This record gives sequence, structure tokens and C-alpha cells, in this order.
Amino acid sequence: MGSDAIALPAVRFLQEQKAVCEVVGVFSQPDRPSGRGKHLHANPVAAWALENDITLLRPERLSAGEVAWLREAAVDLIVVMAYGHILKPDLLAVPPLGVVNLHSSLLPKYRGASPIVGAIASGEEATGVTLMEIVPEMDAGAIIDQEIVPIKPAETAIEITEKIADACIPLLERTLSALLSVKYSKTEQDKTQASYTRKLKKEDGQLDFGLTAEELVNRHRALQPWPGSFFEYDNIVLKVGDCATDTIAEQPAECGTILEASEKGIAIQTASGAILIKKIQRPGGKMLSASDFLRGFHLETGIALNYKPSTPLVSQEPFPRKKKNP
Repeated sequence: MGSDAIALPAVRFLQEQKAVCEVVGVFSQPDRPSGRGKHLHANPVAAWALENDITLLRPERLSAGEVAWLREAAVDLIVVMAYGHILKPDLLAVPPLGVVNLHSSLLPKYRGASPIVGAIASGEEATGVTLMEIVPEMDAGAIIDQEIVPIKPAETAIEITEKIADACIPLLERTLSALLSVKYSKTEQDKTQASYTRKLKKEDGQLDFGLTAEELVNRHRALQPWPGSFFEYDNIVLKVGDCATDTIAEQPAECGTILEASEKGIAIQTASGAILIKKIQRPGGKMLSASDFLRGFHLETGIALNYKPSTPLVSQEPFPRKKKNP
């Protein structure tokens, strides 16, 4: 069960293990509109299943029909990664070998919808993927095994997503035979060490200069490719392509003050230190180096930019779920 491209290496690996198991079906999200024309497109996992002539089920919601299909197909084990549906107890009870999930963090840290974002935004030097049992509580199942993925200082969520996808292969190589025989050891999660992430929103990309420069740079790295980072100048939204903490001397300026706009970049005061914008884009324009951008766009130093306090990306308590309309 999966929908996002991050699950493809794991799906391909399982399909190749024909000597010990058979992938009898793939559950994925329905086609969604995407691209400029907003035409319907299959997600990467669904497209892979179609290309390989594997039975594909794409329910809008999991129902009794899908549970019946699993029983009829005599499914022994379900492996889940980035699927996008909550699995209810009646479905979890079907496969005799259980239901396991590949979660993109080193649990119990960063449960929830955006674990890669949470780890990078928090300044972690490593994250990884956890193979875990699925239980009704979100990402709270027992840990079977983990694969560690280092995070380099300049890496964004784009690079880390690719590394975590690839890390699923050695993890499954170590554990597949044990999963198929239910002869694996497991460790219950320490709930006192749990942290939680949430779904991202477009407004998460707006730079909050009330944070520290280091926090802003980490958040920028975490929010690539969407929603990215941006700030407003004179009611114009300017997109940030690259940034770093600045070595400019401490100045008595309020948060959001433009301290410098030069060949080096655009330095803006934060709660601690300054953030240096190195690449920037105006609406309808190309992403440019700060020096090239400033040749055609004037930024006045000394003024304080307007900004809104950001919503945390990580919490020590579960984020409240948005209620669905009946």
C-alpha cells in the first residue's frame, strides 16, 4: 500500500523477491489532477503497478469491499509506506502475518504526516526509516528495525527523501524472511520520547523573522520543494531559493529589518543573528542570485518587513485533526 514516489524502491524490491513472496496487489490513492492543465494523473506507485500488470485498487475510501478483496486474494502480509489512508481494525485483522509500515523517521520521534520535514526543521544530524507494526494509534506500533540516514548541513527534504527511499532496501533485505515467518523481535516505543508532525500548508513557507537565523535556514531546507520559503516586500511576494546564516556583526535592529542588500546577498535581522538570502525570485521572473536580482529590484535597507508568527512544524503532543464534513 503506497502512493508517493518514496515508496517505489521498497515496492520494486518486494516485487523482485519472487522466490519467497508474490506481490498480489497494490492499493494506492485515486488519480488526482496535477500540472498546469490539472489533468488526472496516476501517482508514482499506481503508475508502477499499471506498468507491471499488477492488480491495482484505488479506493477513495477503504471499505468492506477492499477488506473482502484482501480475504479473497488470501493476502498474508501487508506492507505500507506513504499510502495516505488510515487503516481500520477490520482491515488490520485480515493478513495472518500482520500489517507493517515503513515510516520516514527514527521513531518514536516525528510521528505523523511530515516526518522528514520535522527532522530537518529541528536541525537533526540524522534521521532514517523505521519498520514498525501498525496499530490503531498513529505511528505508535512496535519497532521491528530501523535504518539510519545522515543529514548533511546543506541537504534539503528533496535529498533526504531520496536517501530514505533507498534506505528501505537494506532494511527489507534484513527483515523480509523474518516478516514472512513472524520470527522477528520488536521493541515497544517509548511514548515519553514521541514527537509529532502535521500536514503542511502553503503559509508555512512564509519566513518568520521572529525565529532565529538557524531555525529559519533549517525550516527553509525542510520545506523544499513545497511550499518553499518566501517573504513580502512592499506587498510583493519574493521567493527564496537559497539562504544561510549570516556572519554580519550584531546590530540593534528589530526582527525583519533589512540590514544589507549587496553583492553578498540580502541580510535580514532575526531573533538571533541574520539570515542571508542568496537566491531570490520575483513573481513572473526567474530565480536569480541576490546580486543579479538587486540590479533590477531595489530593496531599501533599514526598513522592517512585515511577517506573521509561524505555526510549529513539530509538537510534543499530537496535532489536532481537522474535522471532516459529515
